[in-house]
Amino acid sequence: MNPRSFLDTQSLPLGEFQELLALADARSRDGARDALRGRILVLLFFNPSLRTRVSFEVAMHRLGGKTIALTGGADTWKMEFRDGVEMLGDAAEHVREAAGVLSEYGDALGVRCFPEMKDLAEDRREPVLGAFARHAHVPVLNLESATRHPCQGLADALTLNQAFGHARGHRVTLTWAYHPRALPMAVPNSFVLTASRLGVELTIAHPEGWELDPSVLEAARANADATGGAVRLTHDRDEGARGAEAVYAKSWGGVAYYGRPDDETRAKAGLRPWIVDEDWLRRSDDAWFLHCLPVRRNVVASDAVLDGPRSLVRKQARNRVYAQEAVLLRALASA
Repeated sequence: MNPRSFLDTQSLPLGEFQELLALADARSRDGARDALRGRILVLLFFNPSLRTRVSFEVAMHRLGGKTIALTGGADTWKMEFRDGVEMLGDAAEHVREAAGVLSEYGDALGVRCFPEMKDLAEDRREPVLGAFARHAHVPVLNLESATRHPCQGLADALTLNQAFGHARGHRVTLTWAYHPRALPMAVPNSFVLTASRLGVELTIAHPEGWELDPSVLEAARANADATGGAVRLTHDRDEGARGAEAVYAKSWGGVAYYGRPDDETRAKAGLRPWIVDEDWLRRSDDAWFLHCLPVRRNVVASDAVLDGPRSLVRKQARNRVYAQEAVLLRALASA
């Protein structure tokens, strides 16, 4: 794997993570442009994207480089990611050749690949992203994978720091929210891992059965110990709001129901009240509101909250550009 790859914020030493966050903040104040003139970024999407695709293209343009965006299986052949198999099915190209060839054409390769959400152990292994990281010889950037969305997490951390001046010591809540579908855990995983590196007092509120991956929680607690913060869990929705200075709403499928969407749908039939609305936010300390988008209005959060004066969702989206610029500069500026 190329040492300048960006697969997960947690793989960066704390000091390097803080430097990357500081660089993103500097870019938000409009730093020097054209640092990557002549460089080419290849983006490969196996799943839909709005903010990630556009923010990476904007970031690369601002830095003077070029992007080539491809949709896997539509602009490319269908790919095989397993080693040692007879390719007698629909896949016409192996990732070994695809990653190798794209490495010849571009200076970095971004990959977006959602989980199958059938087998948690298999998704933890990150079969698609991991295959590109092994077989590419240029930096590979995680545009959201089975279990992580590090670029979103970096932008979220930047948004919290900007909202408070510095997030250290502030009370932040990540709350589960109802959603009609079973969703991946990549965004909440990455938010927990980045927020816990800011030294915040982090509360994670969710119904029983929607626990995050224990390995993520263990890493988050270690982060908090290193930065003077804390991580606590609650199944009490009102307790999650009480005293919060920032609230991040996100839906996710819990470990208890992983790979069993029908069981999950039945189990959460009575959980529609897990919505961030004005009534719930009144229990907070006039909290800022965050969400990664896209969001189902009046299901995950109400119109009044999303459009209200404490909503940071557009600022979060704007900060994706600056986070991406920092990631690109780390990967390519001195390569």
